[in-house]
Amino acid sequence: MKPVVRIVAAMLLAGAAGSALAQAKGPVIGVSWSNFQEERWKTDEAAIKAAIEKAGGTYLSADAQSNPTKQLSDVESLIARGAKALIVLAQDASAIRPAVDKALNEGIPVVGYDRLIENPKAFYLTFDNVEVGRMMAREVQKAKPQGNYVFIKGSGADPNANFLFQGSMEVLKPAIDAGKIRNVGEAFTDGWLPANAQRNMEQFLTRNNNKVDAVVAANDGTAGGAIAALAAQGMAGQVPVSGQDADRAALNRIALGTQTMTVWKDARTLGRSAAEIAIQLAGGKKLEEVPGAVKWNQGPSKANMTAIFLKPVAVTRENLGVVIEAGWAPKAAVCQGVPAGKVPACN
Repeated sequence: MKPVVRIVAAMLLAGAAGSALAQAKGPVIGVSWSNFQEERWKTDEAAIKAAIEKAGGTYLSADAQSNPTKQLSDVESLIARGAKALIVLAQDASAIRPAVDKALNEGIPVVGYDRLIENPKAFYLTFDNVEVGRMMAREVQKAKPQGNYVFIKGSGADPNANFLFQGSMEVLKPAIDAGKIRNVGEAFTDGWLPANAQRNMEQFLTRNNNKVDAVVAANDGTAGGAIAALAAQGMAGQVPVSGQDADRAALNRIALGTQTMTVWKDARTLGRSAAEIAIQLAGGKKLEEVPGAVKWNQGPSKANMTAIFLKPVAVTRENLGVVIEAGWAPKAAVCQGVPAGKVPACN
């Protein structure tokens, strides 16, 4: 074979091999994060990335840093970089709509991740947040059946904050109507930021001359802020406080006795499920063809969504060992500073 012919043949062979490799490669999945301030999102990301790479796909991501405007440009950037499906953790459910609409109009599937993006063409994946709200209220009420309650809600821009509050009020309304529980403070927490939750809690303590008997906080970050305010008044550990996400710091507070409970929503399962759904949708599967999908229309505008709701688990001192045994959090982190013999999971 002549040298030129050999070169051309080699080039054709390399091109064919490259083409086959490209065809064998899975889709590019773009993930738009609202922020990485809270510990749990790193766990979610690891699960999403692992599932995408296991399927032979490529993971792209962007961190909006709690900025709704930046998240809009982040989504557009992910599309420009070749994303064939998007997973979006919305910082602001309304503000993100134009970017989501653009993606869907271009045939790029969108998975609303853990927070509702109310567009019937988008998939919605989350835990049952109304039930999470019920769980929080049940455990706080169990610890303090009557008295002055404060509600440190989540971000007003996140529909989940209302779902959580709805669930809590379902449980507490009979006691409120009977006068056993009094709502002496209720506020949204801008951006879900612990510092904002702490300021809200400080204001409620001042307004009520520290006569606060229980706190229903919307997640572990806001719980941490509320507990910091209580600690400044020497009240930490005396007032039951709820939370959710099973952050390590919150699990440790439960072991130490300053937080009453959290709700474990296994982000590993959530992340893996999101990646698997995004890959299926990128491959042409219709929303209703995703295994386990149900129809749901309980959002603010009652839009008919296609969704999957995962089951949460309430965690208290009594069953704290469940998160350790599942490998969610190491015993050393959960039990740091806990006196021997005080908490069964730490023995």
